[in-house]
Amino acid sequence: MLRRTVRVLLSVVMAMAAATGGVLATAGPAQADECYTWNRTLSEGMSGSDVTELQIRVAGHVTSGEILSVDGQFGARTKAAVAKFQQAYGLAADGVAGPSTFSKIYALQDPDCTPIHFTYAELNKCNSTWSGGAVSAATAKSNALRTMWKLEAMRRALGDTPLVVTSGFRSYSCNSAVGGASNSRHLYGDAADLVGNPTLCRLAQQARTHGFGGIFGPGYPGHDDHTHVDGRTSRSWSAPTCGI
Repeated sequence: MLRRTVRVLLSVVMAMAAATGGVLATAGPAQADECYTWNRTLSEGMSGSDVTELQIRVAGHVTSGEILSVDGQFGARTKAAVAKFQQAYGLAADGVAGPSTFSKIYALQDPDCTPIHFTYAELNKCNSTWSGGAVSAATAKSNALRTMWKLEAMRRALGDTPLVVTSGFRSYSCNSAVGGASNSRHLYGDAADLVGNPTLCRLAQQARTHGFGGIFGPGYPGHDDHTHVDGRTSRSWSAPTCGI
């Protein structure tokens, strides 16, 4: 808790320095981070692994139905997602990722790279090894991380309302035990079932603007008690009770 508090305070200082043109805003990376540190300002036309890391964290800040490609290429859609991220957190929304943007990301993530309001344990109630699914354990865990960052964006858009995840990654055995579909996205680690407040319909409706290809909720068979979101690359939405 102390580490997180200190990191958040540092991020505030960095953001203030960036806004006022202070020394800290121009002296290399905004701060060293335990998860990942960006060492250059990123803008449209650039590419690299640092762009990929940025895309993972802003992929939930998109327009309705959009799915941001995490490909390491900083194109127009990445610029727009960065601008929406900046807007969501009260930063200058210019679509350029510099010290103030990175400082905000640092404040939002824990040392294992998960966003501060979600954990790997929440996205995997099946087994601790992430094995036994439709993809390798490493891929399942990576997919879960990307899902968590989209949920973090969704949480922010809902006024920082906590989101309750009841199911995430499942091995084939776990999926069978709960009666999941044989081709369930839970087997890939990129799915999450949500319950609670906001209402299930509000969750399904909001998910449309956070990069989820799959959304299933009330009115869809077997989904009257939860809203399902996932990271498939083609859009498949159905929550008839909610007008989706």
